[in-house]
Amino acid sequence: APSQQRLVVVSVSPQSRASLAARFQLNPTDTARKLTSFFKKIGVHFVFDTAFSRHFSLLESQREFVRRFRGQADCRQALPLLASACPGWICYAEKTHGSFILPHISTARSPQQVMGSLVKDFFAQQQRLTPDKIYHVTVMPCYDKKLEASRPDFFNQEHQTRDVDCVLTTGEVFRLLEEEDVSLPDLEPAPLDSLCSGASAEEPTSHRGGGSGGYLEHVFRHAARELFGIHVAEVTYKPLRNKDFQEVTLEKEGQVLLHFAMAYGFRNIQNLVQRLKRGRCPYHYVEVMACPSGCLNGGGQLQAPDRPSRELLQHVERLYGMVRAEMPEDAPGVQELYTHWLQGTDSECAGRLLHTQYHAVEKANTGLGIRW
Repeated sequence: APSQQRLVVVSVSPQSRASLAARFQLNPTDTARKLTSFFKKIGVHFVFDTAFSRHFSLLESQREFVRRFRGQADCRQALPLLASACPGWICYAEKTHGSFILPHISTARSPQQVMGSLVKDFFAQQQRLTPDKIYHVTVMPCYDKKLEASRPDFFNQEHQTRDVDCVLTTGEVFRLLEEEDVSLPDLEPAPLDSLCSGASAEEPTSHRGGGSGGYLEHVFRHAARELFGIHVAEVTYKPLRNKDFQEVTLEKEGQVLLHFAMAYGFRNIQNLVQRLKRGRCPYHYVEVMACPSGCLNGGGQLQAPDRPSRELLQHVERLYGMVRAEMPEDAPGVQELYTHWLQGTDSECAGRLLHTQYHAVEKANTGLGIRW
């Protein structure tokens, strides 16, 4: 447990918020404010929204894709670029396909781990504290986020502290509310905290492109604009063998310029990996998530014993989609942090704090709470 001298920070994911909103029949903004109120009551000092750190994950993914696409002639393994925000998928890739697949995986940190950098580096400096004096808790839809937080890559040797000290699933927060005998709807709402002066925290914000963070959509629209000067207003998904495997293409005069896909769930991931191994993978970019239906259906989300899971998931998806979406490029505070905190977009500092690397592992278990 954190000692008295430590500043306690909680970072809440938009997926967890949507799941709690469904359970308590609240809208997402009320849920965010009442959850902030609850955490403050039990001694937390600051409560942040990981949609803010996701701006950085999305922007870094966009830049990395454009860089790889432009450099594909030099490097056979540059494409397809595979999304990296899902630790269940990363675990499986490292332990099962090791060195073959790792060069394809995006080095951009997930929103949880960008939040780790923001809290333990930027915010610690703002508060004039060393990172070990902050205890950082995240609230996530997924048990494998616990594995991710414990990776040696996200441990600060100098200060002997993790970027994220503790991960609670949505279900664990629900149990905490029960143990503290607190009814979330009855709490007074509290104002949301923002990480930096430029970022407003009047209401929670989110991103376009579905409940797993919108990686495909953001990378696709950015690449279309940056590489081909084409403005894509609406991204059209084409389901293939099932709704968890969909394709998106950018065409001009009958020629396919960009070919993207999303692959959710273990069966679709295995299929994707097999195609890659046979050299028959036609995609430039794939948004990969270990859970069928993605993160809103994560293993750490709340179940409803009295409701069919399909219906509950649709309700959670509706609530998730109610939150105002921002473009990461235009989000208040983001450019300011690139300039003042990271010393520019492609700096050594941005590389260290917003990116990571992967390690081929000998055979072992493939993760914990994934809904294969």
